[in-house]
Amino acid sequence: MPLFHFRKSSHSSADRECVEVAMNVPGTVAIRDSKAPDGPILRVAAPSWAAFTSSVASVGLRPGG
Repeated sequence: MPLFHFRKSSHSSADRECVEVAMNVPGTVAIRDSKAPDGPILRVAAPSWAAFTSSVASVGLRPGG
């Protein structure tokens, strides 16, 4: 199993739910719940993650909104 190096969103705080993302494994993006770091990890192909984040940004979705 690959070793993922997760980073927490800059929009995360102690009282907000957030995800952590790891992009250090070529071709894979790993996503997990920041409040459950030992919980399940969702793995997606890097192009799929890029398409998702691009779509979110294009419709103007922002944290908390």
